[in-house]
Amino acid sequence: MASTKPTAAPKAASKGKADKAAKVEGAQVVAKGYIPTLQKRYKEEITAKLMKEFGYASVMQVPKLSKITINQGVGSATADKKLVEIAQQELTIISGQRAVLTYSRKDISNFKLRKGMPIGVKVTLRAAKMYEFLERLVAISLPRIRDFKGINEKFDGKGNYTLGVKEQIIYPEIDIDKVTKILGMEITFVTTASKDEEAYALLREFGLPFKNIKK
Repeated sequence: MASTKPTAAPKAASKGKADKAAKVEGAQVVAKGYIPTLQKRYKEEITAKLMKEFGYASVMQVPKLSKITINQGVGSATADKKLVEIAQQELTIISGQRAVLTYSRKDISNFKLRKGMPIGVKVTLRAAKMYEFLERLVAISLPRIRDFKGINEKFDGKGNYTLGVKEQIIYPEIDIDKVTKILGMEITFVTTASKDEEAYALLREFGLPFKNIKK
């Protein structure tokens, strides 16, 4: 009788390749059940503080941080396509999650731009990776900005806040000796707050260093 070969080995090999690829790209795998420090702090401390400050009747009314989006434009990508690939790799390393390309929506002849051409990268962080990125941003990256004196307090009127960063080299994950071009990025904090005042208080408690902290 002819013997049959097990089919489990190819699957294991495939998984191994996927893990290796994720490591090369800079993406991180969050261990099951892991809860970041800031997420614990929100549940154990921040929620109670905000309930007292705004007089919420229920925990469900307390605003939450739902996601963080990071967008990086690479205008010079029209002349050198490799720059957008490098930006994608750098943002993946910075965020711990694979960044995706963004594409132009129309032709602009003056800028030699064609519809569908890659012009930037972005990543959307949620849950554990969102809190991990926020903690590293507050504790390590922002203090590395030269002559840093805090961040502006301009919200969008809907409880969301966008922070502009001029250089990707403030992140220690980036090897400055290997940087080919200095690029800025926009980091948007999307909250469930209905008012900017509530969103401000939430991000303040998370440790974002606003210039004029309101007591």
